[in-house]
Amino acid sequence: MRDFGEVLSTARRASGLTQEELAELAEVTQATLSRYENDQRAPDDDVLERLARALGVTADLFRAAGRVHGGLAVDAHMRRRQSAKPTVWRQLEAQLNMYRLHARLVCEEVSIRAEQSIPRLDLFETTPEAAARIVRMQWRMPVGPVRGLVRWMEAAGCIIIEEDFGTARVDGLSQWIDDYPVVMINMRAPTDRKRLTLAHELGHLVLHSEDVSAEIEDEANRFAGEFLMPTEMVRPQMRTLNLGRLHDLKREWGTSMQALIERANHLNLITASQRTNLYKSLSAKGWRTSEPLSDELLPEVPSLTRAIGDAMASKGFSAAEIDRIAGFDPAVTDHPFRPQRTRLQLV
Repeated sequence: MRDFGEVLSTARRASGLTQEELAELAEVTQATLSRYENDQRAPDDDVLERLARALGVTADLFRAAGRVHGGLAVDAHMRRRQSAKPTVWRQLEAQLNMYRLHARLVCEEVSIRAEQSIPRLDLFETTPEAAARIVRMQWRMPVGPVRGLVRWMEAAGCIIIEEDFGTARVDGLSQWIDDYPVVMINMRAPTDRKRLTLAHELGHLVLHSEDVSAEIEDEANRFAGEFLMPTEMVRPQMRTLNLGRLHDLKREWGTSMQALIERANHLNLITASQRTNLYKSLSAKGWRTSEPLSDELLPEVPSLTRAIGDAMASKGFSAAEIDRIAGFDPAVTDHPFRPQRTRLQLV
């Protein structure tokens, strides 16, 4: 099986298991498992089944992994703080790559008829801000604040998976799987931060599907700022900023007060000292770590994966068949493609 070792080690990291722990669960030696992961030896069918069961997946997922264009992504686009522990973000990166494989299996069985698409643009020909305007124009979005960003992205065929990352130091990750983009977001984040993360990851998908630069995070931030807070609309509202004004703008634009401060700074509407003073005011009220008003914003809740599962169920697939199609072991009691009673058109 081509790329088996890479997929096996990725699945193990995604499960948070060491080689020793997985070897014990699969009833093989650690040395044998190491040979599997380094493609020095291939398991027989019985061992493959035990490995898959221990990792919560199916043996067919391993067999199908070689069909993924380009193999597994070594790196995912990731919005994280510098203080995030490498063990944590590497496990999340592995989880995203596994979801890419699961999504690939599902998309072999069904096709999603998306109303829009996520364009892949070349930074040699456009700027992040221009790219954001192009996406808004192509999607025919209303002028002004973005309402229901998850719905817009899912309507463009983006598979968004929300999970508890176990830390607040990583916000989101993204990658392409063939023609389907996959995004993971942290359910621990407040709505305003989720929205900025979603727009940030959308920027990565649009701008960094192939070529990347040393300014990759800044480019995604610039895209997100223009996408959520278009210059022509937000500039007149930011000429005089104080805490009260930031409250009002947060309600209107659905972004954090800190994101609004950074947007005003990027547009040269406030000086460096004004930026510093605004942050000092936030810190004095304890709002640098927990801003007010976030609970008042319309929640961003993904629904496409569940809708895909429900659509498969409506076509006559049983829960066990859906598990198999998606590459999850039947013992996994919940996964993103488990059906709910929503509707999606399949072709």
